[in-house]
Amino acid sequence: MTIRDLEFADLNTPTGPMRTHLFRPQAGGRYPGILLYPEIFQMTGPIRRTAALLAGHGYIVAVPDIWHEFEPAGSALAYDKPGTDRGNALKLEKERHALDGDSRAVLDHLRSLPHCTGKLGTLGICIGGHLSFRTAATNPEVLAAVCYYATDIHKGSLSKTGDDTLARAKDIRGELLLFWGKQDPHVPPAGRQKIYAALTDANVNFTWHEFNGQHAFIRDEGHRYDPALALQCFQMALELFHRKLGEGDLPGPAASGPAESKH
Repeated sequence: MTIRDLEFADLNTPTGPMRTHLFRPQAGGRYPGILLYPEIFQMTGPIRRTAALLAGHGYIVAVPDIWHEFEPAGSALAYDKPGTDRGNALKLEKERHALDGDSRAVLDHLRSLPHCTGKLGTLGICIGGHLSFRTAATNPEVLAAVCYYATDIHKGSLSKTGDDTLARAKDIRGELLLFWGKQDPHVPPAGRQKIYAALTDANVNFTWHEFNGQHAFIRDEGHRYDPALALQCFQMALELFHRKLGEGDLPGPAASGPAESKH
């Protein structure tokens, strides 16, 4: 399925306008919405390609600038030490209420679009995986959430005042799909066990996968990229979204004559 050229909207949030990048199929009809949370680097090439992949399978995908209070609209941090240091500093500057206000703004915008069915899911990578988890916990209309090696959940260290994300696991009503790399130092075994136990104790509907992979194994830049593993995980994510959100309602073919063969 081909997709439209990149669009964007500047959404109102409690902490100012937030640039949100939008991807959707070119064909008419209505589609489920997915809130895609990026890494700490915001809208990079790999995130853009991930959004395009999801949109090409029949979804409206919204990617917000998670550091919109601090960085120019539409900007991205580089995959280098200064970019990493900047992103890690900003996650400690963001207010907890701002995290939740951002997610609410994007979900409301998706549901307001005339080409959205109103069924919503989330997907996040790295710190975005944490935000995907948190959005599912704070917004009961999220039917499916995918989390790739979600950082900081086990530490409760997102935002300048800390966060209560893991404690909110009991509020998750949708289905979760979580991916982890066994060689990821950012979420060690003890941290993964803590998250697994919290989800189990809260009776959350979730599926848990641990792979022999490093942090950032789905990012298609850099030496840690594992293409085979990335493809496997995307297929599982799409299966969840198709099952929980549906596949949209494309207009039916015109009944003006016999069907033509297309090659």
